[in-house]
Amino acid sequence: MSTAVRDPLCPVLAIRGLRTRIRQEESTVHAVDGVSLYVNAGETLGLVGESGSGKSMTAMSIMRLLPPRGSIAGGSILLNGREITRLSEREMRHVRGNEVAMIFQDPLTSLNPTMTIGDQIVEAVLLHKPIGKARAVERAEEVLELVRVPHPKERLGSYPHQLSGGLRQRVMIAIALSCSPRLLIADEPTTALDVTIQAQILDLIEDLKRRLNMAVLLITHDLGVVAGRADRVSVMYAGRIVEEAAVDDLFSNHHHPYTEALLAAIPRPTDSKATPLYTIPGQPPDLAGTFNHCVFAPRCRHVQDDCLKVVPALSGLGAHRHACFHPVGAGAHASPIEGQEASA
Repeated sequence: MSTAVRDPLCPVLAIRGLRTRIRQEESTVHAVDGVSLYVNAGETLGLVGESGSGKSMTAMSIMRLLPPRGSIAGGSILLNGREITRLSEREMRHVRGNEVAMIFQDPLTSLNPTMTIGDQIVEAVLLHKPIGKARAVERAEEVLELVRVPHPKERLGSYPHQLSGGLRQRVMIAIALSCSPRLLIADEPTTALDVTIQAQILDLIEDLKRRLNMAVLLITHDLGVVAGRADRVSVMYAGRIVEEAAVDDLFSNHHHPYTEALLAAIPRPTDSKATPLYTIPGQPPDLAGTFNHCVFAPRCRHVQDDCLKVVPALSGLGAHRHACFHPVGAGAHASPIEGQEASA
């Protein structure tokens, strides 16, 4: 884990009250509902939650790559101190890849099967940098070497299908780093890989973050992935942040019942083969509606009457905050009603 300086006053990425909507024929999905977070240079923020919690939609909002009926309905996204929600699509094309880059879940579907690895990296470099083709090819070889692809010069002529899953993911990282962005978004970067390769890819991202002093937003459904990899963690449920803390604090003294449930679902080496995996009861809510109660209440084993009547807001002491009226763990404090000022 890095020793990044955590200064929320001058982060690489600062999101405040982000609301993203997706219009459907008869309803509107509130995919991101008032999310606030920040990431500093040289720091990794883990964004964790089940599928459908809004993690990837938050990333797509930052990249301004929303689906056709998707839009940012409110809030602010500051990247390197500049508000990007108001930028035109032409202006955003200069931001993507140059200031912020993204690693997607499946490199095989993200890479162009008709182009060589070298051509795809060169294309990204030429799009953003005022350099010639020869220098772009040199840069392509440099970034392949940076992400530890064996024999990088020879690999420039390879096609995606000729590489293993781990090498394809390294190529995706190489493309993302080709223009030296300050923010790297890694959206489930190890989902399609076996455990050994997963560890190698996560180690690589961590090493590159330290060497290049990047800000990293690591998105995953598995809290185990961020253990030892992230500096801080934001836990997301139903489009909202329900808990945020330094990674060690979250694992040792979590407060939200949803965080507790996610941790319980992590398999442990000490479990016997006969031990059933813990699953959170029920299903995530339909985000096409609005909520006047705690969104996790229908699935929570600690639910009480007030949880079904009022929406809790993020609150807490210091950097550890949670949105729960009846938090678990030592030193936890009940959250205020949404709309009231949460303590710093």
